[in-house]
Amino acid sequence: MAIAIYPGTFDPITLGHLDVITRATRLFDEVIVAVYRDAAKPGRMFDADQRIALVRDALTEAAPGHPALLTRTRVEGYTGLSIDFAHACGASVIVRGLRAVTDFEYEFKLAHMNHHLAPGIEVVCLMTNAQQAFVSSSLIREVAGLGGDVTGLVPPNVLRALRGPDAG
Repeated sequence: MAIAIYPGTFDPITLGHLDVITRATRLFDEVIVAVYRDAAKPGRMFDADQRIALVRDALTEAAPGHPALLTRTRVEGYTGLSIDFAHACGASVIVRGLRAVTDFEYEFKLAHMNHHLAPGIEVVCLMTNAQQAFVSSSLIREVAGLGGDVTGLVPPNVLRALRGPDAG
């Protein structure tokens, strides 16, 4: 059974992330969306438990069009190195998303470091779809924090969370 992890902070999860997860479910028997439980960092919009809940809810809301999001994924929080989490889960693959050349440079270095640390774990990079290529969680945080509309860039549950409980 081919198990992959898709690690990230997902603060917040975007439609680009969902696209990568959906496509990864076509390649692997199980995809574990690994939400990094980093210490509270300045600029974080959601804490780790909120991010895990948002990812789970986003997968559930998207599942009617993509049933594998419920049957072939799970969401877990983790700390430490992604490769250590992959080993603990029995995963042999780390999935990463690529948007632009700048992502490639970073992911290239990261993949080689991961190979140095854990040669038995492969890194598979999936290109994001063209409609989401400019979207990043940090950009979503910035735009939403300044009152901008991020409709069509994040799942509906994230849009509701960004607007807050008092939004109509």
